[in-house]
Amino acid sequence: MSEQVFCAEKIREMLPYRYPMLLIDRLFIENEKKCTGLKNLSINEEVFQGHFPGHPIFPGVLHVEAMEQVAEIAARKFLNPSADEEIHVKKLKKVKFRKPAVPGDRLKIDIEIKNITDGEVDVTAANYTNSGLACQANLILSVRARKKIDTMPRLFTQYDKNPDIAMDVIKIMSIIPHRYPFLLVDYIVSVNGPKVIAIKNVTGNEPFFHGYSHDYSVLPCAVQAEIIAQSGCVMVLSKPENKGKIAYFMAIDNAEYFHPVTPGDQLRIEVDVPEGSSRFGRGEGFIYVEDKIVSKSEITFAVIDNK
Repeated sequence: MSEQVFCAEKIREMLPYRYPMLLIDRLFIENEKKCTGLKNLSINEEVFQGHFPGHPIFPGVLHVEAMEQVAEIAARKFLNPSADEEIHVKKLKKVKFRKPAVPGDRLKIDIEIKNITDGEVDVTAANYTNSGLACQANLILSVRARKKIDTMPRLFTQYDKNPDIAMDVIKIMSIIPHRYPFLLVDYIVSVNGPKVIAIKNVTGNEPFFHGYSHDYSVLPCAVQAEIIAQSGCVMVLSKPENKGKIAYFMAIDNAEYFHPVTPGDQLRIEVDVPEGSSRFGRGEGFIYVEDKIVSKSEITFAVIDNK
């Protein structure tokens, strides 16, 4: 493949994503294994309303989603040349959030395919702004059938909202600064020592699903790590010694994705954040749909004063 530059219209032909989840404005293909994407960040983008009000920062997991989109274009000739299946993130490794990207920045997204084997593509990626390295990651992409949902979920289980939950969404919003469209925890079922159980109801009205193809919608894999991080942060920041502080997502050390998440699913998030230093939290989280594990993530975040 020779060098090529693609504009937004051509990118939309190659990817299923649409507003507000199409995260590439232009694409340069150097060769079949190296690509560079461009994402201009503007205050007019909806995500900055909720991440964070009065202090807009491009979410770290959307850095990863932008990497995945550039990598998907590069990988499709190896994984899905007929374009009849879904390319998805199977694993994330060594994701580091280095410097914040903010409205007005231009984001350069570099990806390189390092290895192709057994239906998987191993990718290294790095995002840059004019200030330097913003995010780096290793991604493993794979392919799966676009499975249609033909069953109803179990309703009104022990985890459904009831008067005995530990925190409702109003209490959550008093602890973490996230707001629409990036508040991704609906309530906390329980907090027991270092372990928290949270719930996220997944509905097709959410912007993540508006940004997918009209006939098939799944929750982006990287966003699932954000759901785990927010659940853990609510627990950590609710401690008296952390009152008034905020948490910054620093890393996804490892993550695996086993099944797609679709509208109508209720996510049960179980996160364990053992006691550690006062400045950093490290935890492991699992997301379940009923009794099935759909993903797991090992995360690191920093707890700092809200100045």
